[in-house]
Amino acid sequence: MKDTINSLRPAILTVLILLVLGGIWEAAINTTKSTGELTEYEMMMGGGQPSAGVPAPSQVLAHAWTELSDPFYDNGPNDKGIGIQLGYSIGRVLVGFSLAALIAIPLGFVIGMSPLMYKSLNPFIQVLRPVSPLAWMPLALFIIKDSETSAIFVIFICSIWPMLLNTAFGVMNVRRDWINVARTHELSQWRTAFQVILPAAAPTILTGMRISIGIAWLVIVAAEMLVGGTGIGYYIWNEWNNLDLTSVVFSILMIGVIGMLLDAVLSLAARLVAWQE
Repeated sequence: MKDTINSLRPAILTVLILLVLGGIWEAAINTTKSTGELTEYEMMMGGGQPSAGVPAPSQVLAHAWTELSDPFYDNGPNDKGIGIQLGYSIGRVLVGFSLAALIAIPLGFVIGMSPLMYKSLNPFIQVLRPVSPLAWMPLALFIIKDSETSAIFVIFICSIWPMLLNTAFGVMNVRRDWINVARTHELSQWRTAFQVILPAAAPTILTGMRISIGIAWLVIVAAEMLVGGTGIGYYIWNEWNNLDLTSVVFSILMIGVIGMLLDAVLSLAARLVAWQE
């Protein structure tokens, strides 16, 4: 019984913190409304009358219930459900992330196993890695001439570096005596790579993948704000243009929830790998 209570304490504390913060937020909004205070932006936009304001948690919850009760409705280009918008964004992230993994992990193996390749490619990596992914968007739009593919390309660019570097680091730090044992048993380079190096480097590779998926999910929101059309980033920008801040806050929360779930999937994979070891 005591162990059960101890295991529930973090969850209970999380709920209490959420309730306290939500209560403070709700009270602050209600106090502002009751005193009739206007922000400078509201006075500018509404000529002295409130035209929009930060919603209270109760409003966000009511809106969330409405949106999540029918998340896949489609009433035209500018009126799609939150499920459809998130689906577009998740699809772009997964395509760009998968393409990056197909290149970054094998190339990371090569870099990690060959000091010559590491020294040769490292200058290119160090120059390209700090470039903001969104800086590639104008060039991608000009060359590809398709906003959907350009957004996927930006996800590819931002996802490749953490996976590439973590894979190379994991391969380089495999214990040398394990590799020597493989050589003693006259294993080929391919068998050594798949049976010895890959299992040993897997936790580091998965760490790089977790970092990459987090960055990709951050970047897709900004990319979709630029290219428009569909996706959660476009949804936020469209609702902002409509001054519907309740929808904006709701979509921010949904972005956080989906990001947490994507990270949880890779975290579970990392734990399974560690458990098998």
